[in-house]
Amino acid sequence: MRRSDPKQTATSLTHSGRRFTTVCLAIAVLGTCVAIRWIDGPDSASAQTVRRQTAARQPAAESSTTSVPTKPNVVAVVNGQEVTRGDLARECTRRHGKEVLESEVNKRLILEACKAQGIKITNAEIDAEIARMSNKFGLSTGRWLAMLKDERDISPFQYRRDIVWPTLALRRLAKDSLQVTREELEIAYESEHGAMVQARLISTQSRTKAEQIHAKAMANPERFDRLAKDHSEDENSAAARGLIPPIRQHVGDPQIVDIAFSMDEGEISPVIEAAGQFILLKCEQHLPPRDLGPEQRAQVMQELRDSIADKKLRTAGNDLFKKLQAEAQIVNVLNDKTQRGKYPGIAAIVNGTKVSMADLGEQCILRHGKEVLSAEINRRILVQALKRRSLEVQESDVKKEVRRAAESFGFVNSDGTINESGWLKHITDESGADVEVYVRDSVWPSIALKKLVSSQVKITDADLKKAFIANYGERVDVLAIVMSNQRTAHEVFDMARSNDSDKFFGELAHQYSIEPMSKANFGQVPPVRMHGGQPMLEKEAFALKPGEVSGVIATGDKYVVLRCLGRTEPVVKEMEVVKDELLDDIREKKLRVAMAKEFDRIRKSAQIDNFLEGTVQAGQGPMAQRMPGQTRAQPASARVKR
Repeated sequence: MRRSDPKQTATSLTHSGRRFTTVCLAIAVLGTCVAIRWIDGPDSASAQTVRRQTAARQPAAESSTTSVPTKPNVVAVVNGQEVTRGDLARECTRRHGKEVLESEVNKRLILEACKAQGIKITNAEIDAEIARMSNKFGLSTGRWLAMLKDERDISPFQYRRDIVWPTLALRRLAKDSLQVTREELEIAYESEHGAMVQARLISTQSRTKAEQIHAKAMANPERFDRLAKDHSEDENSAAARGLIPPIRQHVGDPQIVDIAFSMDEGEISPVIEAAGQFILLKCEQHLPPRDLGPEQRAQVMQELRDSIADKKLRTAGNDLFKKLQAEAQIVNVLNDKTQRGKYPGIAAIVNGTKVSMADLGEQCILRHGKEVLSAEINRRILVQALKRRSLEVQESDVKKEVRRAAESFGFVNSDGTINESGWLKHITDESGADVEVYVRDSVWPSIALKKLVSSQVKITDADLKKAFIANYGERVDVLAIVMSNQRTAHEVFDMARSNDSDKFFGELAHQYSIEPMSKANFGQVPPVRMHGGQPMLEKEAFALKPGEVSGVIATGDKYVVLRCLGRTEPVVKEMEVVKDELLDDIREKKLRVAMAKEFDRIRKSAQIDNFLEGTVQAGQGPMAQRMPGQTRAQPASARVKR
């Protein structure tokens, strides 16, 4: 069904996973330079020699984990069927060849530029840069390198060769463009640590509407937050009743910044036209600059200097690549069918130097091999499962699935026809992959699994009834307070009972709720529906009468207190009106559940020897072929040599 289900009060509170942000990686992505691979190792201390690094010549700072990995001809065996390195190289190149080739071309341009200028990067410089980056994040060098390996799968060897060394080389090549002036430093300091203005904002696309809101705000300034919530077209700030992050000097639209800093606390601005929008501001508070001592200020200034230089490096690197590319003779064979026929086995020619498809494939494996191999293993498992059931994925199945996906995501023309081309453009623009890769990686597996489980899906009258109630039935309009501590929840519950009013309950939500929507909107959340996936919450909500407060509802690791405002009036009252739509929706949802279970089953039952990861899964399925003495999760490297 082409609708977005109302968000559930408790489920909106799941914590996002902790992610480690390696800011330094952005430094290496300069313009069109994507993770440059260098032929010459950092131990050579020069870009003048183009030769392969050997394990015996690795820098002393690197451990044995930095050795160049071996290259087995067979990278995996799935239920006795081999996946060769050539297979993997082809699939990696299909998905990532364009961007990897771009970096390979840039690598050669940079090498030539370094050679021309006699630039040498020493191990000591590399070590110092690694230490600087680890200190920036408050980590030891060892911990920093371990985090890179764990979070980004970048080994110390790769980090030195692919990120640190090229970054230092680019700094040397573009050193004249990286000087930081005193004025730039002062502006950055004022932006980061200077005075700020806390404000609320209302944004619309209509001047007339903005003027009308302005008149209401001037008549009653205390209602500015309510006007922002009800009328602002900027969804993020509207949800927070117009509250936006503090406005800083030199950041954002200069006109808005100047007006914000000129306003008194409580003052409302005139209508401001900026970036095609009509904006109103209300100054809540002027925040003073940070008071830093001499030592702390010196440290901050150095950090700002490094940050400005890094930003300049990205710009300078982009300009440098444009210049080098303009001066170079480059033939991109990979992207030109005519050239592919003329130069078989060649990916590109850079100033007469050939980049072979084999070398490109190896670079693609190095950067993306593990993830692509996982996808290829999954595909082999599905192909084998289809074959055992005498099933096939036809071209007509692919077209049907693409149409279904386009329709489900709302890609429908004004005349009601499905906009397949618009959907394909959207999905390929979002993923960066072409249609062939999208079909192979997403559409085909979905069809294969549907064929494997379609006979298992049955829709009962009870399913239809639940779906109708969930999507079209009566709902409970509530205010909600969501907390993470049971003791606090009981204290808030007692306070809510002591003052029987919607307004007081809303104030409690604004003060105590940890869920952003209910906190910003004084307890207001989407109405609770039946069969929405939170049975305890739904049971309590539907038992309430208008004005009643629920008990403390434990849901997951959160505690919720509700206040009932009333019930909604169903718009659709007869199931027959929407029965076909409900059937399609139920069937698709049941299919998805069955597909997940089936894939999990056949994946666990398969024997998978993954030599790239160095792991073995001893399967139990009909196609599994165990080797004598094999045990589950035994490292492949311990028993297989190819």
